[in-house]
Amino acid sequence: MPVVVDVEAVERSATGRAAAWTAPAAAAVAVALAAGTVVVDIRNSGVAASPGADLDIANWPSAMAGLAQALPGALLLRRLPRHPVAWVLIVSGLEWALNGFLGAWSLYAIYTSPGAPGASAVYWWFERFGAALLMGLPLLILLFPHGRLPAAGAWRWLSVASLVLTALLPALLLVVPMDVMARYNATTLPAEISRLALDPVSIPLPYDVWAPVLAVAYAAEPVSLVVPFAVMLRRYRVADAERRAQIRWLTWSALVSMFVLLLQFVAPVEVTAVLFCFAVALTSAAVLVAVTKYRLYDIDRLLPATVLYGLLALSVVGIDVAVFTVAGSTLGERDSALAAIAIVAVVYAPLRGWLWRAVRRLLRGGRDDPYGMVSTLAERLELATDPDDQLLALARTVADAFRLPYVRVEIERAGGARSVVEHGSPHGPSLSLPVAYRGEVVGRLMLCRADLTERDQRLLGDLVRQAAAAARASELSADLQRIRVQLVGTREEERRRLRRDLHDGLGPSLGAVALRIETARNLARSAPEQSDRMLEQAAADVAAVLADVRRLVHDLRPPALDELGLRRAVEQQAERVRSGRLQVAVSTEGDLGSLPAAVEVAAYRIVSEALANVVRHSGAARCAITIGVRERALEVTVRDDGSGIGADVTAGVGMLSLRERAAELGGGCEVACPPGGGTLVRALLPLQEATGTTETTEAAGVR
Repeated sequence: MPVVVDVEAVERSATGRAAAWTAPAAAAVAVALAAGTVVVDIRNSGVAASPGADLDIANWPSAMAGLAQALPGALLLRRLPRHPVAWVLIVSGLEWALNGFLGAWSLYAIYTSPGAPGASAVYWWFERFGAALLMGLPLLILLFPHGRLPAAGAWRWLSVASLVLTALLPALLLVVPMDVMARYNATTLPAEISRLALDPVSIPLPYDVWAPVLAVAYAAEPVSLVVPFAVMLRRYRVADAERRAQIRWLTWSALVSMFVLLLQFVAPVEVTAVLFCFAVALTSAAVLVAVTKYRLYDIDRLLPATVLYGLLALSVVGIDVAVFTVAGSTLGERDSALAAIAIVAVVYAPLRGWLWRAVRRLLRGGRDDPYGMVSTLAERLELATDPDDQLLALARTVADAFRLPYVRVEIERAGGARSVVEHGSPHGPSLSLPVAYRGEVVGRLMLCRADLTERDQRLLGDLVRQAAAAARASELSADLQRIRVQLVGTREEERRRLRRDLHDGLGPSLGAVALRIETARNLARSAPEQSDRMLEQAAADVAAVLADVRRLVHDLRPPALDELGLRRAVEQQAERVRSGRLQVAVSTEGDLGSLPAAVEVAAYRIVSEALANVVRHSGAARCAITIGVRERALEVTVRDDGSGIGADVTAGVGMLSLRERAAELGGGCEVACPPGGGTLVRALLPLQEATGTTETTEAAGVR
């Protein structure tokens, strides 16, 4: 039986075993180097190096900085054995710790105890490899947080080029002769340094060759840091919520380190070394937290607080320096200190409040000031009268408040059309939120950001509801104006039709009747038979005129509604379509005697059209008509047991007229095929809105 070997599992197991001994070994070496540095520094106490030797009395800060990197790196390596960031921390930490020990031993072997072993080799390593300490930071930034260089082609090549520029100076320092370096730095090597063997692998080129090469290498060091920070910024812009939180941890540590290192300008010399070690340890710890994803989102509380108290500390120090500078010569040291304390006490509280609001707005936008956001949105909505402009105002407000690069708002209009507005340009992860109006989803809000909390999403929902209500109100106002124009136009068209019918139909017909009667009168005595025929024809013409009058009256309003009422008028319609093959039943609920005229006409027309469809298309044997008043609306239903409506059938003029008649009164009409078969026509006609519409129309007609 063949044996299947999981190569990847074997590699993971081997890597885990290697990390199991590498991590504690690296930590132990870093601790040993740090301890050795401290011991040698103690032995070197009181000894000073000659100018130009480039040796410090205290080398323990470098060793402690290495220890602060190596220990978090070892912890990270134990948890993620294959993560490159862990190896960067360990290698950089060991390099810093070794650099501290080499500096301490060089001072010891050359000045404290001349003749101690290894003086030449240790000093050469210390001088030549010191520049390599700068390799750790750009490499860490380029690999953070997932341990890979950028995947995009251009950014990947820029990252490689940046690392090459960073490594240029350490590589050159390995082969530059010591006298060239002394001349380039405008220093003179002390005699005790000059007699050491310092050029074991140097390349003896003229100074005029080495000088421009070294100038380029030194200039490349700060330039090479531009690409790593640009890469980090790009990663943040396209990252998801978790990756952004990781990057914010590194940003927070860099911010704290900046504030700490700025304190070196006012702190005693003995404290600056401690501050430097603290900054390195804090950065390493932040990297450990970010890569292991431990309590990532706590950074959202740490970051603004750090900015606030860092600025406050700098402000207090600035006030102290200013007071001592201005008043120190006149008031004395004690009075100047009291004046500084008094000024700080007076300005601290308002300064703290102002800075807190400014920092929160800078880092989090306006989401921490809901009232301000609502006020800004309300002001913008008032200035924008068009519904699309109001949606754009919403998009702008949301983008400004939440620091979003892109906002897209989609809203379904009442007529079925879709309005889409955009603000900004899309990039990075997106989040889609529903837009609701009166409990109904009418659209969606799309954001290019995925790290919004539940509180942020609730605030967004409140803003969107306000904007949706305003946009819908503007849309309804525009619809109302359009409907008013349509009503006026319809009224004038109806008057034109009546005038045409009266002028072109009834007028000539009545004129002809009058002429026939007059002619019959003239012939009554001389030709009575001919006169009688003309009167008979005039009577026929009058009958035709009466038919036209009845048609006009029926078009204006069915006479049966005034003569019989809605129930009897509907029953009359039902009686006309009853036959041996179709049974029609009419039932009513509630009081139908005081309905608005517009509601009566609409209900009558809807029933008439529905009955016509039943007779023509359904092939039904039974039809039930129900009319009832429910919750300030008239409900009309017409149900049959026929063949129903096929899914591929397009609504005709009759079906559209049903919906239009209901919509004119602010109601609705639906035509459906229930599970039991047949067709159901159901219309709801609001009574209050119809009353107001009728009164408005009548008033318009009176004017």
